[in-house]
Amino acid sequence: MDIYRAAIRPILFSGFNTDPEWLHQQSLTILGWLDRNRDRLPNPWICNQLRQTYRCSDSRLAQTLWGLHFPNPIGLAAGFDKDGVASGIWADLGFGFAELGTVTLKAQPGNPRPRLFRLPLDRAALNRMGFNNQGAEAMAARLKARWGNRVENREPGTDGSSPTADFSSLSPLSSLLSPLSSPLGINLGKSKVTPLEEAAADYLGSFKQLKDWGDYFVVNVSSPNTPGLRSLQATENLEPILSTLQTENQGQKPLLLKIAPDLAWEEIAAVLDLAQKYHLAGIIATNTTIARDGLKTAILKATGNPIQEEPGGISGAPLRQRSTEVIRFIYQKTRGQLPIIGVGGIFTPADAWEKITAGASLIQVYTGWIYEGPWMVREILTGLLQKLEERGMGAIAEAVGKEA
Repeated sequence: MDIYRAAIRPILFSGFNTDPEWLHQQSLTILGWLDRNRDRLPNPWICNQLRQTYRCSDSRLAQTLWGLHFPNPIGLAAGFDKDGVASGIWADLGFGFAELGTVTLKAQPGNPRPRLFRLPLDRAALNRMGFNNQGAEAMAARLKARWGNRVENREPGTDGSSPTADFSSLSPLSSLLSPLSSPLGINLGKSKVTPLEEAAADYLGSFKQLKDWGDYFVVNVSSPNTPGLRSLQATENLEPILSTLQTENQGQKPLLLKIAPDLAWEEIAAVLDLAQKYHLAGIIATNTTIARDGLKTAILKATGNPIQEEPGGISGAPLRQRSTEVIRFIYQKTRGQLPIIGVGGIFTPADAWEKITAGASLIQVYTGWIYEGPWMVREILTGLLQKLEERGMGAIAEAVGKEA
């Protein structure tokens, strides 16, 4: 019996009038404490139990992208662990990788509360968090304290000093830890107080602070919750950011771009041209949507306002179809040459398979994980293995783009 779905979720979602953000923070605090103190009894036993319960290890699920080994294609999306407080626990919970952030150069409180809402009728969430985080310097210090010698123990000649498009010369930071580790991405956003015309310097400052501590990096210009941020997706605004970052990067780290689902096809095509010009490692498709079409939720209970009037981005099931369409478009437009991380509305093995066969090499979850519980990752991975067997495929990479 799934205790989370049968007992815990009903209490959390309707039994108490509790702020979802508060519940999120309490959960993250517990996971962070467990991660930081994993060598203290009884935590080694607890972490081992987590791995036995939630991990699904099978070589058919593994892939290597950008010189990084992903034990399975399911990652934790950015937004859950904004400050990297539990960066080592996600592999124990079955994830093949995790993306920390969004982090900004300057610490910021985010938007006024309440700013996170569940929409159970739609299996969705509405958030207008506003990149609340402790800043890049604080994250760098925390990751250094957690991972200790990730950089110091790198083997000679594996610092990636020579620019390379495939990152094959890099020794992944995660590989220097333990076989239980998985890649860590870091999602970078613009500080709210930074003018749009100074965005490139802001992103660069965060990247410099954190470049030793992430296996890959993501430029987030697609959140709807920072004023004007989505305008940075326009070619004339995005180009200086990518140029500045790649000049500093010199091929050392895979750099990806996260885009909004609300862009028109011609806007996405323009972004792809720029991504290829600046040798980006991939695209994350997609962020939350500002669309409100087809929602069953009419009034947001927490505020009493019509959902159409509430600012913020929608995640979860309403995003599924559009994000898949964007993935398929990117895969077709780039002829599968630009790796895609697919995110948006993944709850089941069928959802995950749809994203992968549309062209996503990797996928990420967040809202679905909250709704379905910690067993969801293992259930999806088991379902993906079954689909591989049904189709006579020997590896998940063979499924990428098969229905694009």
